[in-house]
Amino acid sequence: MRIRPRRRTAVRPLRRIVSAGVALVLVLPVYGCRAELTPPGAPTPWPAGQARHWQWQWQLSGPLDPTVDADVFLLDPVATTAAQTAELRSRDRRLICQVYVGSVRSTDPDASRFPATVQGSAARRPGSRWLDVRGWDALEPVLADRFRLCRGKGFGAVAFADADGYEHRAGFPLGFDDQLLFNRRLAQLARSLDLSPGLVNAVPQLAALAPDFDFAVNEECVRLDQCAKLLPFADAGKPVFHVEYTGSTDDFCVTTVGYGFASIRKERALDAWREACALP
Repeated sequence: MRIRPRRRTAVRPLRRIVSAGVALVLVLPVYGCRAELTPPGAPTPWPAGQARHWQWQWQLSGPLDPTVDADVFLLDPVATTAAQTAELRSRDRRLICQVYVGSVRSTDPDASRFPATVQGSAARRPGSRWLDVRGWDALEPVLADRFRLCRGKGFGAVAFADADGYEHRAGFPLGFDDQLLFNRRLAQLARSLDLSPGLVNAVPQLAALAPDFDFAVNEECVRLDQCAKLLPFADAGKPVFHVEYTGSTDDFCVTTVGYGFASIRKERALDAWREACALP
Protein backbone atom coordinates (compact mmCIF):
# COMPACT_ATOMS: atom_id res chain seq x y z
CA MET A 1 0.00 0.00 0.00
CA ARG A 2 1.41 3.37 -1.05
CA ILE A 3 1.37 6.05 1.60
CA ARG A 4 0.90 9.58 0.32
CA PRO A 5 2.81 12.35 2.10
CA ARG A 6 0.66 14.86 4.01
CA ARG A 7 0.04 18.12 2.26
CA ARG A 8 1.65 21.19 3.86
CA THR A 9 -0.63 23.82 2.40
CA ALA A 10 -1.75 25.00 5.86
CA VAL A 11 1.78 25.90 6.94
CA ARG A 12 2.13 28.95 4.73
CA PRO A 13 -1.18 30.58 5.84
CA LEU A 14 -0.24 29.86 9.45
CA ARG A 15 3.08 31.58 8.93
CA ARG A 16 1.26 34.55 7.41
CA ILE A 17 -1.06 34.77 10.42
CA VAL A 18 1.88 34.62 12.83
CA SER A 19 3.76 37.26 10.84
CA ALA A 20 0.73 39.53 10.76
CA GLY A 21 0.24 39.08 14.50
CA VAL A 22 3.86 40.02 15.20
CA ALA A 23 3.52 43.08 12.98
CA LEU A 24 0.36 44.10 14.80
CA VAL A 25 2.07 43.78 18.17
CA LEU A 26 4.91 45.95 16.89
CA VAL A 27 2.62 48.58 15.41
CA LEU A 28 0.15 48.99 18.27
CA PRO A 29 2.59 50.53 20.76
CA VAL A 30 3.57 53.12 18.15
CA TYR A 31 -0.03 54.28 17.77
CA GLY A 32 -0.53 54.10 21.50
CA CYS A 33 2.23 56.68 21.98
CA ARG A 34 0.69 59.25 19.65
CA ALA A 35 -1.29 62.17 21.10
CA GLU A 36 -4.95 61.53 20.41
CA LEU A 37 -6.56 64.46 18.61
CA THR A 38 -10.22 65.32 18.97
CA PRO A 39 -11.76 64.41 15.59
CA PRO A 40 -13.38 67.15 13.50
CA GLY A 41 -16.98 67.65 14.50
CA ALA A 42 -16.47 66.46 18.09
CA PRO A 43 -16.94 68.84 21.02
CA THR A 44 -13.75 70.17 22.59
CA PRO A 45 -13.05 68.69 26.03
CA TRP A 46 -11.95 71.01 28.84
CA PRO A 47 -10.50 68.85 31.64
CA ALA A 48 -11.06 70.62 34.95
CA GLY A 49 -7.52 69.81 36.04
CA GLN A 50 -6.17 71.91 33.17
CA ALA A 51 -8.40 74.95 33.73
CA ARG A 52 -5.58 77.02 35.23
CA HIS A 53 -2.97 75.97 32.69
CA TRP A 54 -4.28 76.98 29.26
CA GLN A 55 -2.43 79.45 27.05
CA TRP A 56 -4.68 81.02 24.44
CA GLN A 57 -4.76 83.23 21.36
CA TRP A 58 -7.60 85.43 20.08
CA GLN A 59 -7.16 86.46 16.45
CA LEU A 60 -9.90 87.96 14.29
CA SER A 61 -7.83 90.09 11.89
CA GLY A 62 -4.65 89.88 9.85
CA PRO A 63 -2.86 86.79 8.51
CA LEU A 64 -3.30 83.86 10.85
CA ASP A 65 -0.14 82.85 12.68
CA PRO A 66 -0.40 79.13 13.51
CA THR A 67 2.97 79.10 15.26
CA VAL A 68 1.80 81.14 18.26
CA ASP A 69 2.63 79.26 21.46
CA ALA A 70 -0.95 78.75 22.61
CA ASP A 71 -3.08 75.72 23.40
CA VAL A 72 -6.36 77.39 22.39
CA PHE A 73 -7.17 79.54 19.35
CA LEU A 74 -10.32 81.69 19.15
CA LEU A 75 -10.92 82.52 15.48
CA ASP A 76 -13.38 83.87 12.91
CA PRO A 77 -15.05 80.85 11.26
CA VAL A 78 -15.68 82.69 7.98
CA ALA A 79 -12.16 84.02 7.50
CA THR A 80 -10.44 80.85 8.74
CA THR A 81 -10.05 78.07 6.17
CA ALA A 82 -10.40 74.35 6.72
CA ALA A 83 -6.73 73.96 5.76
CA GLN A 84 -5.75 76.37 8.53
CA THR A 85 -7.81 74.56 11.14
CA ALA A 86 -6.34 71.25 9.97
CA GLU A 87 -2.83 72.62 10.46
CA LEU A 88 -3.68 73.86 13.94
CA ARG A 89 -5.28 70.55 14.86
CA SER A 90 -2.14 68.75 13.67
CA ARG A 91 -0.35 70.81 16.33
CA ASP A 92 -2.92 69.55 18.88
CA ARG A 93 -4.53 72.98 19.32
CA ARG A 94 -8.08 73.41 20.61
CA LEU A 95 -10.17 75.57 18.28
CA ILE A 96 -13.02 77.94 19.18
CA CYS A 97 -15.01 79.81 16.57
CA GLN A 98 -16.57 83.16 17.44
CA VAL A 99 -20.17 83.54 16.31
CA TYR A 100 -22.23 86.71 16.67
CA VAL A 101 -25.51 85.37 17.96
CA GLY A 102 -27.27 88.59 18.94
CA SER A 103 -26.51 90.82 15.98
CA VAL A 104 -26.26 90.76 12.21
CA ARG A 105 -24.25 92.89 9.78
CA SER A 106 -25.50 93.85 6.37
CA THR A 107 -22.32 92.36 4.90
CA ASP A 108 -22.76 88.96 6.58
CA PRO A 109 -23.20 86.19 3.97
CA ASP A 110 -26.46 85.13 5.61
CA ALA A 111 -27.82 88.60 6.39
CA SER A 112 -30.79 88.19 4.04
CA ARG A 113 -32.01 85.19 6.05
CA PHE A 114 -32.82 87.35 9.09
CA PRO A 115 -36.33 88.80 8.71
CA ALA A 116 -36.63 92.56 9.06
CA THR A 117 -38.99 91.99 11.99
CA VAL A 118 -36.14 90.65 14.16
CA GLN A 119 -33.62 93.37 13.24
CA GLY A 120 -33.52 96.33 15.61
CA SER A 121 -31.26 99.24 16.44
CA ALA A 122 -27.60 99.73 15.56
CA ALA A 123 -25.33 97.35 17.49
CA ARG A 124 -21.66 97.43 18.47
CA ARG A 125 -20.04 96.54 15.16
CA PRO A 126 -20.20 99.05 12.30
CA GLY A 127 -23.13 98.23 10.05
CA SER A 128 -24.70 95.75 12.48
CA ARG A 129 -28.09 95.58 14.15
CA TRP A 130 -29.29 93.92 17.31
CA LEU A 131 -31.55 90.89 16.93
CA ASP A 132 -34.79 90.24 18.76
CA VAL A 133 -33.75 87.21 20.79
CA ARG A 134 -37.39 86.46 21.58
CA GLY A 135 -37.87 85.37 17.97
CA TRP A 136 -36.26 81.96 18.40
CA ASP A 137 -38.17 80.30 15.55
CA ALA A 138 -36.75 82.84 13.08
CA LEU A 139 -33.23 82.91 14.50
CA GLU A 140 -32.58 79.26 15.27
CA PRO A 141 -32.21 77.95 11.67
CA VAL A 142 -29.73 80.68 10.72
CA LEU A 143 -27.67 80.36 13.89
CA ALA A 144 -27.67 76.57 13.57
CA ASP A 145 -26.11 76.94 10.12
CA ARG A 146 -23.49 79.31 11.55
CA PHE A 147 -22.63 76.63 14.09
CA ARG A 148 -22.53 73.96 11.38
CA LEU A 149 -20.01 76.08 9.48
CA CYS A 150 -17.79 75.98 12.56
CA ARG A 151 -18.13 72.25 12.93
CA GLY A 152 -17.54 71.64 9.22
CA LYS A 153 -14.27 73.56 9.35
CA GLY A 154 -12.95 71.51 12.25
CA PHE A 155 -13.81 73.69 15.25
CA GLY A 156 -14.83 71.90 18.42
CA ALA A 157 -16.16 74.85 20.39
CA VAL A 158 -18.14 78.03 19.77
CA ALA A 159 -18.06 81.33 21.67
CA PHE A 160 -21.23 83.45 21.57
CA ALA A 161 -20.63 87.16 21.00
CA ASP A 162 -23.23 89.92 21.37
CA ALA A 163 -25.22 87.71 23.72
CA ASP A 164 -26.20 90.70 25.84
CA GLY A 165 -28.57 92.77 23.70
CA TYR A 166 -30.93 93.27 26.62
CA GLU A 167 -28.33 95.58 28.19
CA HIS A 168 -28.50 97.96 25.24
CA ARG A 169 -31.09 99.93 23.32
CA ALA A 170 -31.71 97.05 20.96
CA GLY A 171 -34.98 98.38 19.56
CA PHE A 172 -37.00 95.74 21.40
CA PRO A 173 -38.27 95.51 25.00
CA LEU A 174 -35.78 92.80 25.93
CA GLY A 175 -35.39 91.76 29.56
CA PHE A 176 -32.85 89.77 31.55
CA ASP A 177 -35.00 86.64 31.39
CA ASP A 178 -35.47 86.94 27.60
CA GLN A 179 -31.70 86.96 27.17
CA LEU A 180 -31.19 84.17 29.68
CA LEU A 181 -33.61 81.88 27.87
CA PHE A 182 -32.03 82.69 24.50
CA ASN A 183 -28.50 82.00 25.74
CA ARG A 184 -29.53 78.69 27.28
CA ARG A 185 -31.21 77.67 24.04
CA LEU A 186 -28.02 78.52 22.19
CA ALA A 187 -25.97 76.34 24.53
CA GLN A 188 -28.35 73.43 23.94
CA LEU A 189 -28.22 74.01 20.18
CA ALA A 190 -24.43 74.01 20.18
CA ARG A 191 -24.29 70.77 22.15
CA SER A 192 -26.78 69.14 19.79
CA LEU A 193 -24.31 69.92 16.99
CA ASP A 194 -21.33 68.53 18.92
CA LEU A 195 -19.85 71.90 19.84
CA SER A 196 -18.70 73.02 23.27
CA PRO A 197 -20.49 76.32 24.14
CA GLY A 198 -18.79 79.38 25.62
CA LEU A 199 -19.89 82.91 26.42
CA VAL A 200 -18.16 86.17 25.45
CA ASN A 201 -18.57 88.85 28.12
CA ALA A 202 -22.29 88.95 29.19
CA VAL A 203 -20.92 89.45 32.69
CA PRO A 204 -24.21 90.07 34.55
CA GLN A 205 -25.50 86.63 33.45
CA LEU A 206 -22.36 84.59 34.12
CA ALA A 207 -23.44 83.32 37.53
CA ALA A 208 -26.80 82.12 36.20
CA LEU A 209 -25.30 80.59 33.04
CA ALA A 210 -22.22 78.90 34.51
CA PRO A 211 -23.95 75.48 34.66
CA ASP A 212 -24.97 75.75 30.98
CA PHE A 213 -21.63 76.76 29.45
CA ASP A 214 -18.18 75.17 29.31
CA PHE A 215 -15.99 78.29 29.26
CA ALA A 216 -16.07 82.07 29.37
CA VAL A 217 -14.26 84.71 27.31
CA ASN A 218 -13.83 88.12 28.89
CA GLU A 219 -12.57 91.51 27.84
CA GLU A 220 -11.02 93.89 30.36
CA CYS A 221 -12.38 92.59 33.63
CA VAL A 222 -9.43 94.24 35.40
CA ARG A 223 -10.00 97.69 33.90
CA LEU A 224 -13.75 97.40 34.51
CA ASP A 225 -13.32 95.90 37.99
CA GLN A 226 -15.45 92.85 37.11
CA CYS A 227 -13.07 89.90 37.54
CA ALA A 228 -14.77 88.54 40.65
CA LYS A 229 -17.94 88.05 38.61
CA LEU A 230 -16.18 85.41 36.51
CA LEU A 231 -15.42 83.22 39.51
CA PRO A 232 -18.48 80.96 39.03
CA PHE A 233 -16.65 79.54 35.99
CA ALA A 234 -13.19 79.39 37.56
CA ASP A 235 -14.52 77.86 40.78
CA ALA A 236 -16.27 75.16 38.73
CA GLY A 237 -13.01 74.24 36.99
CA LYS A 238 -14.09 75.83 33.71
CA PRO A 239 -11.64 77.92 31.63
CA VAL A 240 -11.84 81.71 31.74
CA PHE A 241 -10.05 83.19 28.72
CA HIS A 242 -9.32 86.81 29.60
CA VAL A 243 -7.80 89.73 27.68
CA GLU A 244 -6.75 93.27 28.60
CA TYR A 245 -6.05 95.95 26.01
CA THR A 246 -4.27 98.44 28.27
CA GLY A 247 -1.85 98.25 31.16
CA SER A 248 1.12 96.01 31.76
CA THR A 249 1.01 92.24 32.20
CA ASP A 250 3.28 92.83 35.20
CA ASP A 251 0.32 94.57 36.83
CA PHE A 252 -2.84 92.66 35.87
CA CYS A 253 -1.45 89.12 35.65
CA VAL A 254 -0.99 88.97 39.41
CA THR A 255 -4.73 89.45 39.85
CA THR A 256 -6.10 87.33 37.02
CA VAL A 257 -3.72 84.38 37.27
CA GLY A 258 -4.50 84.33 40.97
CA TYR A 259 -8.15 83.97 40.08
CA GLY A 260 -7.26 81.05 37.80
CA PHE A 261 -7.80 82.86 34.48
CA ALA A 262 -5.84 82.37 31.25
CA SER A 263 -4.82 85.98 30.60
CA ILE A 264 -3.19 87.82 27.72
CA ARG A 265 -2.68 91.37 26.53
CA LYS A 266 -3.81 92.21 22.99
CA GLU A 267 -4.35 95.16 20.67
CA ARG A 268 -8.03 95.91 20.07
CA ALA A 269 -7.63 94.92 16.43
CA LEU A 270 -7.12 91.33 17.67
CA ASP A 271 -4.40 90.56 15.16
CA ALA A 272 -1.65 88.00 15.77
CA TRP A 273 0.28 90.02 18.38
CA ARG A 274 -0.14 88.94 21.98
CA GLU A 275 1.64 89.06 25.32
CA ALA A 276 0.72 86.23 27.64
CA CYS A 277 0.77 85.98 31.40
CA ALA A 278 3.08 83.32 32.78
CA LEU A 279 1.34 80.15 33.92
CA PRO A 280 1.34 79.31 37.64
